[in-house]
Amino acid sequence: MNKFQPFSLNIRGELHRFDRPAIMGIINVTPDSFFQGSRTNESDAIARRVSRMIADGADIIDIGGYSSRPGASDVAPDEELRRLEKGLSIIRKIDSSIPVSVDTFRARVAKTAIMQLGADIINDISGGDLDNSMFETVATLKAPYILMHMRGTPETMQSFTDYTDVTLAVGADLSEKLSRLETLGVCDTIVDPGLGFGKTVEQNYRLLSDLPYLTELLRRPILIGLSRKSMLTRPLSITPADALAATVAANTIALSKGASILRVHDVAEACQTRTIHNHTHTPSLAASL
Repeated sequence: MNKFQPFSLNIRGELHRFDRPAIMGIINVTPDSFFQGSRTNESDAIARRVSRMIADGADIIDIGGYSSRPGASDVAPDEELRRLEKGLSIIRKIDSSIPVSVDTFRARVAKTAIMQLGADIINDISGGDLDNSMFETVATLKAPYILMHMRGTPETMQSFTDYTDVTLAVGADLSEKLSRLETLGVCDTIVDPGLGFGKTVEQNYRLLSDLPYLTELLRRPILIGLSRKSMLTRPLSITPADALAATVAANTIALSKGASILRVHDVAEACQTRTIHNHTHTPSLAASL
């Protein structure tokens, strides 16, 4: 078992300390995200979903205006910003203080979201590969940055799964990018191995199993996003709508391997998972003997 390591993020000059794994709730302001239950286009639906997540215990809200499901179609930057502006304005009316990450790979969108729309954290699925000005933008904004591993684009990524060793490849890519970010002065970084992004089902499980290696190599908080994904639905021959139990099981494994953040559609269940997991890791008298 790998022990959770507390971490802190500097958000707009205020230090946020996380003494337990954080639960990140997903808000998709899109019409085509892979899980229909996460699609929230209408203002009332967005408000209800955000309010429910906060009431259920979300530590962070992650909002996206561009579906990153395999085979997703392109969305123009202005349309992505329009969707994010709508969603972020609603989030901030409901809660002005909860940390909010913006799920985008575009530097201009990230900059506008942080400087004008109320976002706090940049969550980049491409790890800087789809916009070569992203790292410099993050450095200028001094915002926490989630560095994810992906090959190709959301439309093409499943064509790039030819790894000799997926864990070593992902670890090397993220390590090299962390060095570049450090050179630019970016200190608050979270890493995401990118489960489901340019990996086969078997490769996803290999990465999940190897989280302790990645934690030791990268020495950063690790975010795991596997909620209702195909790595769960394909082995079980079910749909995303039926994958809540599988998500809970896989998130339990992620926590046991040292995950720092769980990115989820179902906040209440993830919080329950965290609580039960924490109870099983309470030191016992026998363990001290």
